[in-house]
Amino acid sequence: MENSKQVQGSLQGRTVVITGSSSGVGRAAAEAFAKEGSNVVIVARGQNGIDEVVEICRNFGVKAIGVSADMASEQDVEKVAAAALKINGRIDIWINNAGVMASGKFEEIPMEIHEQVIKTNLFGYLHGAYNAIRIFKKQNEGILINNVSIGGFMPAPYSAVYSATKFGIRGMMECLQGEISNRRHIHVCNLYPQLQNSTGNLHSAKYSGFEMKIPPIASDPRDTAAKMVQLAKHPKKDLFPDLRSATITNLYKLFPKLIINMASAAVRIKMKSNENKKGDAGNILTNSKQPLRVYGQPPVPSSAKKLSVAVLAGAALGAAIVLLAKNHNKAIKH
Repeated sequence: MENSKQVQGSLQGRTVVITGSSSGVGRAAAEAFAKEGSNVVIVARGQNGIDEVVEICRNFGVKAIGVSADMASEQDVEKVAAAALKINGRIDIWINNAGVMASGKFEEIPMEIHEQVIKTNLFGYLHGAYNAIRIFKKQNEGILINNVSIGGFMPAPYSAVYSATKFGIRGMMECLQGEISNRRHIHVCNLYPQLQNSTGNLHSAKYSGFEMKIPPIASDPRDTAAKMVQLAKHPKKDLFPDLRSATITNLYKLFPKLIINMASAAVRIKMKSNENKKGDAGNILTNSKQPLRVYGQPPVPSSAKKLSVAVLAGAALGAAIVLLAKNHNKAIKH
């Protein structure tokens, strides 16, 4: 009982496993938990990125180890769990974060790529949860945090299989939330961030001329990592880390067909105008290459962030007004 209180009140000395932590949000999360005094287990496929993050975390005076593992492999994930338990005999927090993305016309993306996206994303979260939940039940406490993304609620245009994995992860974890509902000190927390200004976009697989820059509206990976720390201290089932992620999701719920059709049309035009149609498998089949860092591009100034939030809020308000007016007119006619 005391350990559970300590986990929620302080992360000092807690053991945290973070998958996909050599770059992007995972790397930011590793630094954030190390600053809190947590012992961190850095998990990724490439050893170079792992070593960099381990060194950064150790500079905060905490225990940090790195494990090279492919989350698609059941045996690799078991190896991660075993290594983490050697730190102090327990795992307090497990963060499922590793993920890959392939974008392009569905039938022009090689089947091998589609299948690997499923293995890394859906099987990866399955393997992580499988090991974490078993250990948590033995300890009678623990927190599983899943970086699901708003892709768990709405599809990403021209990323059909990626979208399938995110919808699948959300369903799997909601079911697990029910399974552990009789365990007061075990938590399954789902985080739903929007597009990140991380290296994920740089490392993703691109086919059919797909090429999208990171827009100013993208969220800061360090802010998302801070929400992971928040969930570790104060667990809750579901969390949208910022107004942008919540607004975009709610807009989609209001106008699902309109939004996905418009987004798909915009991507289609972009792909058509891109002369480079050569496919790029990115980090789907191989380790993520440079850059291995938190940000995909320099952080957006706070003024630009406020403007993007204002624009989204305006769009959401406008959409709500249109929907209310439409429903009102229908009511009058009937």
